[in-house]
Amino acid sequence: MLCHCHWQKDRKSLTLIIVHGLEGSSESQYMMGIARSGLAAGMNVVRMNQRNCGGMDHCAATLYNSSRSADVAAVARNLVEQDGIPGFVLVGFSMGGNLVLKLAGEWGGDGPAEFRAVAAVCPAINLSAGADALHEPTNRIYEYYFLLQLFRRFRRKVKLFPASFEASRLRGIKTLREFDDRVTAYYCGFKGADDYYDRAAAAHVIDRIVHPALVIHAVNDPFIRILPETRQALLSNPNITYIETTDGGHCAFFAEPDGDPAYDGRWAEREVVEFARQFR
Repeated sequence: MLCHCHWQKDRKSLTLIIVHGLEGSSESQYMMGIARSGLAAGMNVVRMNQRNCGGMDHCAATLYNSSRSADVAAVARNLVEQDGIPGFVLVGFSMGGNLVLKLAGEWGGDGPAEFRAVAAVCPAINLSAGADALHEPTNRIYEYYFLLQLFRRFRRKVKLFPASFEASRLRGIKTLREFDDRVTAYYCGFKGADDYYDRAAAAHVIDRIVHPALVIHAVNDPFIRILPETRQALLSNPNITYIETTDGGHCAFFAEPDGDPAYDGRWAEREVVEFARQFR
């Protein structure tokens, strides 16, 4: 996994570890936005690419997916052991939001002593509902985009690792659920899409989060669905601050300038950094 590390002169500052969404990378706009704001606030920032992302397809015959919270844990552990960071906050967007919340729940009270908090923007924590939402007629343009990118990536993997992947598995796939059933689940150890969505969903462990957490979600997000029981679990956990806005779409929370020349109007990114400030 390729991580871009931005250090303060004193590396003993708080570190933000940021994780992108499906078919994103360390270059995604929200990743760069958090990096700029975090650095300006005096924090170290690590922009983490998930497996295969950021030009790393050639490095391993594996696929990234929404269950690989252990990858985020490995990055955090490496930063603690190799770079000596004294504290870190996990930040995730969309698919990355599911990963960081899943990890925080899995850790519970047994995570690294350096783990301070977690923040997630538009987290895909109900994966099955999100896949179904993507297939709604009004969202098909998003589904087509994701499938186009996933097909391209999988074909690259076939060329790089012909003994591990078969291009024929793409035949007839027209939905994200079908892709996850025939490709993601098949190559990542799940029985099928339903098994993958269920086992990878952070919704099952958010009640176990014991560190401070911030979750931001927009009611008008076109394809991220937070089910009623999951919303209740978020609201019932006293360690989680759950903010649900009327507007914001998917990771696009724009606000009017407030007179601060350093503020670019990207409200969610600023909220995350302000949340993290208290743990410096």
